[in-house]
Amino acid sequence: MTKTVLVVAAHPDDEVLGCGGTVAKHVASGDRVHVVFMANGVGARGGKINDAVRERETATFAAAKILGTISTTCLGFPDNRMDSLALIDIVQPFEKALDKIKPEIIYTHHYGDLNVDHRITHQAVMTACRAMPGSSVNEILTFEVMSSTEWNSPNHAQFQPNLFVDTSAFLELKIKALKAYSIEMRLAPHSRSIENLVHLARHRGCCIGVQAAEAFMVMRIIR
Repeated sequence: MTKTVLVVAAHPDDEVLGCGGTVAKHVASGDRVHVVFMANGVGARGGKINDAVRERETATFAAAKILGTISTTCLGFPDNRMDSLALIDIVQPFEKALDKIKPEIIYTHHYGDLNVDHRITHQAVMTACRAMPGSSVNEILTFEVMSSTEWNSPNHAQFQPNLFVDTSAFLELKIKALKAYSIEMRLAPHSRSIENLVHLARHRGCCIGVQAAEAFMVMRIIR
């Protein structure tokens, strides 16, 4: 049975870093996958912002084509400054997107990430998706994003995966989508390098006895 899936990412590239293989697997199974970005990912960097935004948009559409997602929305919140807004001012625009898509499954950021936009994205998702009668959302899963999830202080909530998706057949597609975001990739031994992301996929796979996997923390599953 076809499912409607929503990936809620703070910035373009987070969707591939966190769950690109899982997205490709959903698409291959016939599911409809949508992506909502909270911010453009470049507004806080200075320089020629318009050029940077266009470059990131080109990468986003290329990655979407590779993975097979059917819609991409950016809500336009201030990049790396989402903490400057009241949570209600983030939740309400997101709720409108949620009402339009009506997803059954949501993937989003882990609540202990170093990046402030990641943390607030998680909080906005959990707030908008609070368990209300008639909600379409049956599953909320959080992913890890290298160069954020593993970089936070030890006293913050640690990413402790309790659900794994076998992405062995989709690792090459994930790598291809990551290469579409070459502007965001770094050279090894940086955490956000292609080499490290392949190592992570292999490691997560070894945790469950397969060639490659992506790991998630379950926030909610309703059966």
